[in-house]
Amino acid sequence: MRFIHAILAVLALAAASALAQNRTDLQPLPAIPPPPPEMAPFDESLEPVVTIKKREGETVEEHRINGKLYKIVVTPEHGVPYTLIDREGDGNFTQSAMGSPTLSVPMWVIGTF
Repeated sequence: MRFIHAILAVLALAAASALAQNRTDLQPLPAIPPPPPEMAPFDESLEPVVTIKKREGETVEEHRINGKLYKIVVTPEHGVPYTLIDREGDGNFTQSAMGSPTLSVPMWVIGTF
């Protein structure tokens, strides 16, 4: 049994010396990439300002950027909330229900078979 351990030890030393030889096919590592550019400074004027008003059983949220009103969210005390959005920036608001697409296609049942 000692003889087998001795042979294994000699083989392990031979393998370690073979692995420690200098290799000539190695290539240098690529250069370290430069760090990413700094982020643009935080512009406070781009953050929306939300004003919340509670009146007559409903909550009205007015969203403004640079002082310009672009969205109104109305949450009635009893009912479904809805949103008024100024899509063109001209002061004309259109209504959109929460989670609904911008296009509402009417669908009627003409007949069933």
